[in-house]
Amino acid sequence: MTIKTRFAPSPTGFLHVGNIRAALINWLFARKHGGQFILRLDDTDYDRSEERFEQAIMKDLLWLGLNWDRVEHQRDRIDRYEEVKQRLINDGKLYPCYETEEELEVKRKIRLSQGKPPLYDRAALTLTAKEIFEHEQKGERPHFRFKLDHKDMSWNDLIQGQIKMNAGSFSDPVVIRANGTWTYMLCSVVDDIDFDITHIIRGEDHISNTIAQIQFFETLKAPAPTFGHLARITSKTEKLSKRIGGFDVGTLRDEKEIEAMTVNSFLALIGTSKDVSIFHKLEELVDNFNIEDFHKSPINYDEADLIRLNHKALQNYSFIEVKDRLAIIGAPKLDETLWLIIRSNINKLSEASHWCNVCYGEVELPEFSKTDQEFLADISDLLPKDLEWDEKTWSKWIEAIKTHTKRKGKELFMPIRLALTGVEFGPELKAILPIIGKEKTQQRLRGKQ
Repeated sequence: MTIKTRFAPSPTGFLHVGNIRAALINWLFARKHGGQFILRLDDTDYDRSEERFEQAIMKDLLWLGLNWDRVEHQRDRIDRYEEVKQRLINDGKLYPCYETEEELEVKRKIRLSQGKPPLYDRAALTLTAKEIFEHEQKGERPHFRFKLDHKDMSWNDLIQGQIKMNAGSFSDPVVIRANGTWTYMLCSVVDDIDFDITHIIRGEDHISNTIAQIQFFETLKAPAPTFGHLARITSKTEKLSKRIGGFDVGTLRDEKEIEAMTVNSFLALIGTSKDVSIFHKLEELVDNFNIEDFHKSPINYDEADLIRLNHKALQNYSFIEVKDRLAIIGAPKLDETLWLIIRSNINKLSEASHWCNVCYGEVELPEFSKTDQEFLADISDLLPKDLEWDEKTWSKWIEAIKTHTKRKGKELFMPIRLALTGVEFGPELKAILPIIGKEKTQQRLRGKQ
């Protein structure tokens, strides 16, 4: 059997970290088993689906390296869904309902006030042919529900283990809206059958959908795939949503400047029994992947953890890997020597341009107190007279400064660092002082560029 997984986003918004985590794990599972990964766009919601979101989804996946073996659009398969619809109507499994959203909401509130779960009461099943005709004569368009068998159901979930539920605890799902468009529920099953999907891995919020979809498979006389439901990702600060900015992949890439393999490593390892560490290539993640490593507990998404991991990723990059990108971000003069010095001091690649300016260009210097101005001007005269500057230059200079000024600690070092680099942190000054050079060093100590 060829393993086949799928990622099926709706192009109604941008992908957030929860979506990408599901895509990544499906991709890793398929690649681990030498299988196929299918991208399916669930675009039957014509009012909300947009081309720009579809393009963004593909851009995000390709940026992460999650290539697909096949791409499908649900909008191209409506005739197939209509065929299944008629079959299910004939079998009495699909029935028309004429309640409006307002009427359904009133029913839900009444049931809740009675201490009952807000389930659909199946009133539409009692409609006579005459009543249906009268609804149609008024121009009312029905939505269609799938009639669930109220029975005990169970399956062995790849992640959650044995799951047991009674289908009577759920409302009959709407599969076709009153405007004639299809919901996710039945179309997905038809696609999974037609595309020979063997494993469905998705968030645990889909467990209730799985109850209905297993019955869809049974009704259509097709074996159900193996299901795995990932523990949900939460955030302490905001809701994860593709309609709320900040958690979407485009923001992580373009604004936060998180590396692709940082995102992959982070999302592949959170919620597992393994420590979250950086992997250099997707192939390494595939070799390390095991679906049994995932546990059931909810996972907290903290962007600070992602930033820390990004710092580690940059530390591992060779100069060859970043050379072309350094030119793009405005640091074309940054060479291998400087890269190896600064890579442990940046959280995102664009910060390298600052250090390029420190060593080869100009930096914006802070305002100094009169005392510090005098101190900096004074120590400029203590710079070693050696014609060749190297890493020994710093130690010679700093010893002379200590002897001459009696300053020590932060009072000694911070004004020098600020004068030479413009910031309070960074690589060791002994490493970058030879690159800055004597002329620039003297100019900055005297408040000049």
